[in-house]
Amino acid sequence: MEMDATDRRILAALQKNGRLTNAEISELVNLSPSACHRRVQRLESEGPIDAYVALLDARRMGRPTTVFVEITLSGQADEVLEAFEREVRRVPDVLECHLMAGTADYLLKVVAEDTDDFARIHRQYLARLPGVAQMHSSFALRTVFKTTAIPV
Repeated sequence: MEMDATDRRILAALQKNGRLTNAEISELVNLSPSACHRRVQRLESEGPIDAYVALLDARRMGRPTTVFVEITLSGQADEVLEAFEREVRRVPDVLECHLMAGTADYLLKVVAEDTDDFARIHRQYLARLPGVAQMHSSFALRTVFKTTAIPV
């Protein structure tokens, strides 16, 4: 999809505040409300807008501990990868799972209440994932910054 500067301004505005009204967006990007609405609809149906969500504060939700888990599988066969990916989706504490190039096969981002809670998650879920040969966990001491905004 071809995007112009106006599309990019709309996307930047929505990434900062997904609750903006069409009138507010149109004013920010200097378009009529009807033209702005058409563009947003096109960006939703054909383009980069995937979803609208509420981003929760993990600390306030009682999950202040972030753990990055590197997982190496016992093999690279499609069946092993598919079984792992199917089961890891079922772990409620895993926020992200990435297939990696490098030393680990997968990198998981896990949230927990504390180290005891992570031990429970490890025992109850991670250690039971199919095909896992090795796991290395790293606890984040502090989040320096994070964003969900993609550069536009």
